Amino acid sequence: MATIQWYPGHMNKARNQLEDKLGLIDVIVEVLDARIPQASRNPMIEELVGNKPHLIILNKADLADPVMTKLWQKKLQQPGKFVMAMDSLHNTNMQALIHLIKKAASAKTKKLEEKGASNPTIRIALAGIPNCGKSTIINRLVGRNVAEVGNKPGVTKGQTWLKTKTNIQILDTPGILWPKFEDQEVGYKLAAFGAIKDSIFHADDVALFVLKNLRKYYMNDLVKFARTSKENIENISDPDLLLAMTNVYGMRDDYDRFSLYMLQRLRKGKIGRITLDRVKNDN
Repeated sequence: MATIQWYPGHMNKARNQLEDKLGLIDVIVEVLDARIPQASRNPMIEELVGNKPHLIILNKADLADPVMTKLWQKKLQQPGKFVMAMDSLHNTNMQALIHLIKKAASAKTKKLEEKGASNPTIRIALAGIPNCGKSTIINRLVGRNVAEVGNKPGVTKGQTWLKTKTNIQILDTPGILWPKFEDQEVGYKLAAFGAIKDSIFHADDVALFVLKNLRKYYMNDLVKFARTSKENIENISDPDLLLAMTNVYGMRDDYDRFSLYMLQRLRKGKIGRITLDRVKNDN
């Protein structure tokens, strides 16, 4: 399986710009993909957070395994960190998000109110990997489409301060990946859910990685998607299964085409509510 690496120059620039503005930020809001909460955590963002209040959003929770999402919420909840699951696409939990932002910033706002400030402004930075749903969350908070939304990475290119209908101001940042994936599985998970451009990796390699995980954790969903039986799947290798599915879906021997189709269905939740990052000690 090929090595996946992708770190365009604008991501390095975005990281430096975010670091420069940290002094103005009251709360850092990190948006994760609920289907890969560990793989979508950028270690550079964790470094930037420092002692600042840190709100973690498990976005696209409607597409993730609900049992795993609850376990990840519990695991990520630590002192100084606030965690919530969200389906930003369908506009759920926005009021809960606003409440949590205000709760995270309460120490700062209380000090300002004691000095006579009325409804002081809360400045947040919204950060995360590409294609995690940041722009959709921003548009929900602002109440109109101010951030460009796309189903591919690299849509947001610059940093902008945005006002909301409340006392919250948002610093929108481009999706930031880190320079090197120490664990190649992280790269495959990011590729599987669209955080890395499809042109950067071999779709069949990532599809085989996904098949391996579906066998282990989501056999019933795989049986349905493969249009075969559990017994047939258990008695065939992943490469042979990929070729068999390519034929079943009428793509003859074009397994590259089918691999990309499979990844697209995975991203849209059409295979099932799949979470590839498992909480340790889960069987």
